[in-house]
Amino acid sequence: MNPVRDDKSWYTYVLWSLKDRETYTGSTNDLRKRFKQHNDGLSRSTKGRRPLKLIYYEMCMNEQDARSRELFLKSGMGKRYLKNRLKGFLSLTG
Repeated sequence: MNPVRDDKSWYTYVLWSLKDRETYTGSTNDLRKRFKQHNDGLSRSTKGRRPLKLIYYEMCMNEQDARSRELFLKSGMGKRYLKNRLKGFLSLTG
């Protein structure tokens, strides 16, 4: 099994907008395709915030776990977790 290309895997991801320097958190079962959609302007939520950079992702074994993780990362505690987890990257971006 190749964990990156497993059809049953789901991903929770965080994008960084190079335009407004803010993050966007989402989940998908095809990370490469979804990232391309975001950068091609096919996602209403990030269309005006391009270009985007994938700065973090986690693989989950099912959709429910990925969606739960997405909700957590969007919460206050989740944002603090990401800020600590991505401390090096965020310090480089100002």
